[in-house]
Amino acid sequence: MKVRYVLLALACIAQAHAQAPAPAAYRFDHGYPTPATSKQVRADQDLQRALVAYRYWYPTVSVEGIFNGNRVVGIQDGQQWGIAATGPRQVGFTLNSDTPYGSAALDLAQGPVVIELPPGPYIGLVNDHNQGWVQDLGLPGPDAGKGGKHLVLPPGYAGSVPPGYYVGRSPSNKNLLAIRSLPVGGDVPKALEALRAVKIYTLGPDGQPGAALVPVDTSAMKLDSSSLKWEDNFQFWEVLDRVIQQEPLDPRARAMYGLLAELGIEKGKPFKPDMRLRETLTRAARLGRDQMLVAAFDSDRPDRRAWPDRQWEWAGLVPGSAQFETPAGVDLDARDRWFAQAIVTSPAMFRRDPGAGSLYWLGARDAKGAYLDGGRQYTLSVPQPVPGKLFWSVTVYDSKTRSQVQTRQDKAALRSLFELKDVDTSQPLTLYFGPKPPTGQENRWIQTNPGQGWFAYIRIYGPEAAAFDKSWKPGDFVLQPR
Repeated sequence: MKVRYVLLALACIAQAHAQAPAPAAYRFDHGYPTPATSKQVRADQDLQRALVAYRYWYPTVSVEGIFNGNRVVGIQDGQQWGIAATGPRQVGFTLNSDTPYGSAALDLAQGPVVIELPPGPYIGLVNDHNQGWVQDLGLPGPDAGKGGKHLVLPPGYAGSVPPGYYVGRSPSNKNLLAIRSLPVGGDVPKALEALRAVKIYTLGPDGQPGAALVPVDTSAMKLDSSSLKWEDNFQFWEVLDRVIQQEPLDPRARAMYGLLAELGIEKGKPFKPDMRLRETLTRAARLGRDQMLVAAFDSDRPDRRAWPDRQWEWAGLVPGSAQFETPAGVDLDARDRWFAQAIVTSPAMFRRDPGAGSLYWLGARDAKGAYLDGGRQYTLSVPQPVPGKLFWSVTVYDSKTRSQVQTRQDKAALRSLFELKDVDTSQPLTLYFGPKPPTGQENRWIQTNPGQGWFAYIRIYGPEAAAFDKSWKPGDFVLQPR
């Protein structure tokens, strides 16, 4: 584990240097740098370091956006947790309306935390403050939907571990619990009640449970759980500094802490960059965000394509690894791509076999390769039946916010459990997207906004073999004549 984090840090640094343009102004006199060269080198090094740091720590700032969104609506870390039947009013990277969600900031500074699941169709995980995987819960976890007690241990925990728990160890005090309750038969109220049945509490030194976190229903609230307001400006570094000051140092990431120290962010010390460094950090936030968006939406990797004759792409490019590990090392491009458009990681999320809990395909282009335009009309043909044991959906996202499109329709998804529950599964299904409803097909239409780009995810829950062996494939988005 420690070696993996060191290699990730070194790989980030090496990639940044490899991508940096060769400076034309460097000059040496008898082998020594001129004063102008030294000044330029220092400026270039600060920018390179800041770009590496931005991309490495982006998941940390992103998950802090989730915590902050809950805090804004009155949900306090370690005291309450939010549950919601989500819709477009909840802003968050590629959230969807398929299932009710629950999220909590677990505060391990108060001691180990227990998540007690009753039997049922839950899909859940715990990620640390850097969106590193800690453990899975529910159907993809060790309890396999049969229920059980999951124990999350704090950094450096050396106490005894009581029997009867599924155990995860975290390197951070703050952790994100994200859990979904599948609405069997389309019964959303029942799925929300199933979330209320989940118990979350600290475990005292005597093995007795502490006070349970109180669920708060945010379904009707406007809630922004993203890092959009920070990601392209100096606030990114201010938020990151606050996290660094609050969390223990993770010895596996020493190289990346050292990089931050060069930029003025160091645990136990005030963050007071001068004007020159402040301008460099602001520039790095803009450039780093833009670089990650290129990885997300304009990748040139051949392995991104789900089918060679379709525009649909895999959202996650490293199958089966929560930390984007390959035999060659950590896939940094895949890491950037995922966190630019989505949140949380788990091995179960990226599996490409019938044992996967769900799968995700990204569609940002039409059949001819042009980006999807919110001012134009499109159709999408979906062969039936879709190879999923549970259900499937198509969700539309705004390309700027990477969140569900917000329109007068107040809907962003077409789902087999709801809008599409009565379709003829013996015939291909046509879906419609654009600013105007198709005559007589309003229940199969998602409204988009003129002047804005959009993309879509196809999700299949309980995917079957045909979803992976290419014997089933959806059509592309087809642009309709004006």
